[in-house]
Amino acid sequence: MEISRLDKLLAFIQNEPEDEFLKYALATEYLRLNDSEKALSYYEDLVNNHPNYTGTYYHLGKLYEALNRKDDAISTYEKGMEITKAKRDMHAFSELQAVYRSAKGFEEDDDEDY
Repeated sequence: MEISRLDKLLAFIQNEPEDEFLKYALATEYLRLNDSEKALSYYEDLVNNHPNYTGTYYHLGKLYEALNRKDDAISTYEKGMEITKAKRDMHAFSELQAVYRSAKGFEEDDDEDY
């Protein structure tokens, strides 16, 4: 019998319960399996307990948007932009800025009118 990817990740996290990458991998796997509730719990754990794991903010924000929690998505993107800017991770910052602007309803060309 083949062990599923989820089962492997769950076994790994038992040995390393605070491993940020494993939490992120579990969140992503649960999302892939359409278990939004469990994905959300892992993503929220990451932003609360491992705030510098910057990849979380984009995916958590997108999940909030999918769950019609737009205000939560926007605040998640804002927090992620703060952290990525402080870390000088401009690639992650620009990705978060793009989804933030989209969530706020800004168009790419809005700034050019002023």
